[in-house]
Amino acid sequence: MTPASRHAGAPGRAARSPEEELLSLFGLAARAGAVVTGTDMVRRGIRDGEVVHVVLAADASPTQQHKLVPLLEARGVPFGILLDRERLGAALGKGPVSAVGLTNRGFAGRAAELAAAISSPQE
Repeated sequence: MTPASRHAGAPGRAARSPEEELLSLFGLAARAGAVVTGTDMVRRGIRDGEVVHVVLAADASPTQQHKLVPLLEARGVPFGILLDRERLGAALGKGPVSAVGLTNRGFAGRAAELAAAISSPQE
């Protein structure tokens, strides 16, 4: 049973979209202290080997993307470009956020699954 199917089958609970699941995961990861936010802090976390997965907001400025994407590719850190700055920030209890880095492999693995589901929705 997948985590998503547990929620889908729960009485009185509607199934959540992958976007909602990912945003909820970010909130949980933030409460667990497993999140780094903002382009500069995420870059530092990547260089220090602490960040294991990154979500970059689809509406992040080209400058922010140019700061992160080459570094992510060079270091082999998985990443997705999706959602928007407002929703990412709101999930973390902050203002708009261009980049979210996860430092926990468990959270990162689930985030990668959800990001893939968002990027290639099932019909």
